[in-house]
Parts: sequence; C-alpha cells; structure tokens
Amino acid sequence: MENKLYYGDNLKIMRESIEDESVDLVYLDPPFNSSATYNILFKDESGDFAPSQIKAFSDTWRWPDAVEEFDELRADAPENVRRMIEGFYDFLGPCAMMAYLVMMSLRILELRRVLKATGSLYLHCDPTASHYLKILMDSVFDVKNFRNEITWCYKERELSKRYWNKKHDVILFYVKDCNKSYTFNWSTATYEYSPGTFAKFQLTDEDGRKYQIRGKGGPYTGKHGLSSQVEKEHPEWIYRDYLDDKPGVLPRDWWIDIPFLNRAARERLGYPTQKPQVLLERIIKASSNEGDVVLDPFCGCGTTIEAAEKLKRKWIGIDITHLSIQLVRKRIDEAFEGECIYAVHGIPEDYGSAKELAKQDKYEFQWWALSLVDARPFGGEDYKKKGRDRGIDGIYSFIDDEKRKSKIAVISVKGGTTGPVHVRELKGTVEREKAAIGILITLDPPTNEMKLEASTAGFYESYLFKKKFPKIQIISVKEYFNDNLRAELPNFSGRSIAFKKAQKVVKEDGENQNDLQL
Repeated sequence: MENKLYYGDNLKIMRESIEDESVDLVYLDPPFNSSATYNILFKDESGDFAPSQIKAFSDTWRWPDAVEEFDELRADAPENVRRMIEGFYDFLGPCAMMAYLVMMSLRILELRRVLKATGSLYLHCDPTASHYLKILMDSVFDVKNFRNEITWCYKERELSKRYWNKKHDVILFYVKDCNKSYTFNWSTATYEYSPGTFAKFQLTDEDGRKYQIRGKGGPYTGKHGLSSQVEKEHPEWIYRDYLDDKPGVLPRDWWIDIPFLNRAARERLGYPTQKPQVLLERIIKASSNEGDVVLDPFCGCGTTIEAAEKLKRKWIGIDITHLSIQLVRKRIDEAFEGECIYAVHGIPEDYGSAKELAKQDKYEFQWWALSLVDARPFGGEDYKKKGRDRGIDGIYSFIDDEKRKSKIAVISVKGGTTGPVHVRELKGTVEREKAAIGILITLDPPTNEMKLEASTAGFYESYLFKKKFPKIQIISVKEYFNDNLRAELPNFSGRSIAFKKAQKVVKEDGENQNDLQL
C-alpha cells in the first residue's frame, strides 16, 4: 500500500476511499469541543514573529449543522448505537455537545469498519467530552473491547485560581476484537528500573548473571552471605530472580514522562494543538509492527504521520483544511529529505478542479493557491471579515542582503474576475509595505491591460542572486497547470511556507525502550 494524504471531510473519504479491515492502528486527536478558535502565529525568515496569525480551525459546534447526520444515525446506525445517540439527545437536547457527539459517532463507526479484526484504536481527548466519548466508544466497539483509559499528565504554566488547574489528557484505548491476537508490543512500552531496583540484584551466578533470591514472601534481602546460606539450606522456599529476564517495569496507564510541547520546544511547528512526537511513537510502537497501516483521520500538523514514517509503518492522513495539508507535505518532505513517497488526494490537479474549489470555498482556495508560490498565509478569514488584511493574502519571505534581514514578496489571490484595478491595488500594497515583489494569483490569464499595468512597476534587483525579478508578477492557475508558468522569486531557506522548518528524522532500526526512571 502507498502512503496517502487526503484533503477533505474524513467521513466522506473513509466511505469512498478506505476499504473494510485495511487499517492496523487508528490514532485520532479530534477537536475537543472546547468552544475555542485555534490560531497560528507565523514567523518570518529571520525567525522574528510577524504581525500575523490566522485561524487553523474553530472547535465550535452548532446543532443545526448536525441535524442531517443525526437523522442518518437514527435511520442507519446499529440498534445499540441508535439507542445511545437518542439517549444522548434526550439528556442533552439540541446543543453544541450533542452536535459534537453526532459528528464523532458517524466517524467512529467508520473507523471501526476500516480497522482490521486484530487492530487497535486510540482516541485522544480531554475531560470536556471524555466521559461522553467513553460511552460512545463502548457502544460502537463493545465494552469488552475497552483496554485502557490512559492518563497523560504534563506540566504547564498554571493559570487558574478558581479551580484545580487542568494538567492531563485522556487517551481511550480500544481493540476491535479482544478475542483476536491484537498487537500489543508490551516490551516497547516498559519503563527502565530505577537505581534502587537495580541495587536489589546483589548476587552473581557462575555465568556472571545478576539475580536476587525470591520466595513466597518476596525477595530475600540482607547480606550476600546470608542470602546464599538461605538458598543452600532451603531451596524449596526460593528461586532465583534474574535481572536480564526482565525488560523493565511493565506498561502503566498513567504517563508522566512525556512533557507538554511548550512554545520553546524544538519540534514545535506553530500548529496550536500539536502533540509531542514521542507520545505518538509510544502508541505506534506498542500497537503496530513495521509495515502495518496507521490511520490518523484528523492529522492536523502531521505528528502521527511523521512518527509512523520514522518507525517504518505505512500511513494514511486526512484533514479538512488546505492549511494542514500544506503543512504536512512540507513537514514530511523536510524531515525525510524527499525520501518519503506518498500520494496526495483531494487537492486541485488541474484548472477545472481549482475553479470548482474557488466556487465552493474562497478561503480554502486562497490557502491552496498560496502553495503555488510557497507562501505562508497572512490574515485569514477573520481578517477579511474585519477588513484588516491590508490587501495581503500571503507572504513569501527571503534573505537578500549582507545583514541577513528578511525581505518579503506580498501575494494577493483573486478567485473571480480580475482587471487592471487589482494590479494597481497590488502595486500600492507593495509600495506601502516596502515589499520587494508583489504577486497576483488569478484563476484566468491576465488581460493585456493587466500585463501592461504590471510591467510599469519595473524590476527588483537582487543583491545576493545578482538577478532582476519583475516587481509585479501575475500567475494564473490556468497557465500554471497548462503552460507550467511559475513565479520568479529569490530562493528561500525553508521558512517561507507556514510554520517552522521540520527537523530531519532518521528512521529507527528495531524498537527502542523508553527510559523513565522509577
């Protein structure tokens, strides 16, 4: 199976593109119904924060948007699931939490369908909805297939003086069929013994192996000679407990050794709900083997995908925003230096599909179009509504002077009819922002009048690249696909697209144990 990255609604994609019982492990970190809007703050090429942030996603749910899916559940879901969702409705009524649970119910049903009989699922949530999701998972997967409620504890700055500060998430671990030989590589999730535990193995046998003497009452402590004497006089009481027979403390359902990703963490890319890579590596190592298929239907910034690729698993990632898909592609390409092979589905691949996207959602079209020139978004939907985008949809930053200061090209995206007025507006924006270059991305090729207006802006002369670049450029999507037209821009060093540059990843050989000291 090839690795796959999908843009779109995960419910539709799972139904149309993922076969029954084809996935070994599912990890999902869906929105938590927090009623929050998660923004992304971008940095410029020099690493300084730029005065721009955009909405990654809004974790807010409305009942009117869920009515159609609720009716589908009542009509088509298995009887126990139907009764469960109707019971939720009787208790909650038509509210945001009910809309959230309807959304999750349909998708969890599909996740169970695509999961192999020997497969496992980990659902990452927090106390906002974990109690409801546990009931939902029991209904879909059956109570007997529940394995653990894992508590991930982490340290973070305390903010509240009105209640106990929230310092943990919940990860619900289910298998599809507990009677099957589902994968659980427990030895990869053991904890290394503490120095105190190692010290208990005081004795050495004739082969040099460390051991302690144990019996019905536990280990026989005391001096070496006394333990040896007990072993000789009462062999029926005791046995040898060898250190090298034990890989470590058996896995536990509370994890305190994985820190929260703070703003200064090296692996942080800027995505608001990013989880630590080591968290995903622990789950993937424990519940899958090399070559298995890992699915993340809410893949966000791609932590699951990177971890799966590093550990030599196949993977499927799905997200509903072009912003996320753009980030995942950049992250994987940089982390594995172009050696990770995967297919991207759902993004425009020709002029016709790009035009359709522009009709369906102008903001998703805008974010997709920025990827044509490797630009990061600026402003976003909320800025548009408030008239604060200043005529800028994207920024391409680069370094082009001896002091290594950032310079920028500003990008304007138009998905409808365009004319010379839009070129003049971009020229004004370039002048106002003291930008080096301005790029207008349009659906259709520019008119002769637009070309003439752009040509009057002259050129930007590059100090480092010793080359002239047209100061105002027009790139049409039609010419991009049909004529291979590309923008003329100075090379960038990796931060021009959204977010920080991903760190290089070396694929692991074998399964490494964790090393928490207990």
